[in-house]
Amino acid sequence: MIFVSKELKLVPGQKCHWIMPKKGDMKVDGIVFATEEIIADLEGTKALWQVKNVAHLPGILKASLAMPDIHEGYGFPIGGVAATDLETGVISPGGIGYDINCGVRLMISNLTKSDVDKHMDSLVETLFRKIPSGLGKTGAIKLSKSELSKVLTQGATWAVNKGYGWLEDLEHCEEQGCMAGASPKNVSDKAFSRGSAGLGTLGSGNHFIEVSYVEQVFDEEAAEVYGLFENQVVFWVHTGSRGFGHQVCTDYLQVMRRAVSKYGITLPDRQLDCAPTMSDEGKEYFSAMAAAANYAWANRQILAHYVREAAAETFGKSAQELGMHLLYDVAHNIGKIEEHQVNGRKQKVLVHRKGATRAFGPNHPEVPVKYREIGQPVLIPGDMGRASYILKGTEDAMRFSFGSACHGAGRALSRTQAKKEISVDELRDDLRRSGVIVRSATVKGLVEEAPEAYKDVDVVVEATCCAGLAEKVARVRPMGVIKG
Repeated sequence: MIFVSKELKLVPGQKCHWIMPKKGDMKVDGIVFATEEIIADLEGTKALWQVKNVAHLPGILKASLAMPDIHEGYGFPIGGVAATDLETGVISPGGIGYDINCGVRLMISNLTKSDVDKHMDSLVETLFRKIPSGLGKTGAIKLSKSELSKVLTQGATWAVNKGYGWLEDLEHCEEQGCMAGASPKNVSDKAFSRGSAGLGTLGSGNHFIEVSYVEQVFDEEAAEVYGLFENQVVFWVHTGSRGFGHQVCTDYLQVMRRAVSKYGITLPDRQLDCAPTMSDEGKEYFSAMAAAANYAWANRQILAHYVREAAAETFGKSAQELGMHLLYDVAHNIGKIEEHQVNGRKQKVLVHRKGATRAFGPNHPEVPVKYREIGQPVLIPGDMGRASYILKGTEDAMRFSFGSACHGAGRALSRTQAKKEISVDELRDDLRRSGVIVRSATVKGLVEEAPEAYKDVDVVVEATCCAGLAEKVARVRPMGVIKG
């Protein structure tokens, strides 16, 4: 059942594009963006088999794509990208994921590493106190169904209007923090119930708040435009739509199971269950997914506000005085209707990004005006012990991957393996020796997210750049981390 890496061949003229030729009922080729080292590590895993399976989706265009951080997911591999014809193709919840609009937000500051070093213990404790984290954790915000419906249609705008953050934040969010087409009426009561007290919480798993410093700048021009400089302290927020988005996905997987039979769709894996995008089922799922995406943007907006409050409390200055502006906020589990070149002509397509980040190149109208000549900021968190990256999108990404790049380091060990192989005491000691202070809601959550559980982000980023999907702007190193 497992598709082996030996069947992959390098695309002529490319160093990091590997082709999985179309055969059988595959409608397109598979393309994996990776180095030979990454391909070798994938030998015997289910992830490549999933790339092959995605190539069977009705209406899929160009190829079933996989980013360098590829690993096994539900239906699609994590790191999977697939664009389908808007009129004749399908939408698949497995291509978006349970944590709809899990994504990353990065705030800059005018603080330097030396400014922050002596305050790190206090800053981390304040962040941990202010930000509810952990599985099922609820926050101070409790919403009625009618008020939650406003969140689902307004996204980050709702949060800003309630005093969580600044109006300028919206300019630097993908979709300005609010995706069109959201419809609360297509969301279940159970999802509403799960979402009513989850806003403004971090959650568990790989979600985090991180304080980092810019270790190295690679592209001075882009860094200046993005507001980055060496030794600058920056703040990351990584979370999604919490239990609300999970319930939306759960609900619609049942709908899609029936739709596959109704529309006579043949699939190699039921985890790819889908519906024609223009069908009633497809439209309803898209509108519910958009609602969950907006919930996530509101959530990150609120958490960023809490981070600003924690920094202001720690340093005795306002967030404005600390220069804590939003660099960018980008989704990496989402389905988007976008216009792309396909077979020499522009057409609207539905792009599934499952553990993949939008990476639009220079002069694209959806890139914020401030960054348009440079290209979209591409935020790549690594792990809490080594590094993360800020990249910029490229024209080649528009050609090769529907404007997509990797979304992080990608897991190397399952959570079960990590718990078996990693000692929490050794992990804490190692992080402290590396200069990283960490607080976690649970020991289990900390061990599952240990640096050893992830691929080396340097390797993943090099492969992403080798494939032409993004270019390096800056590398950052962690100083303090809050985990769920």
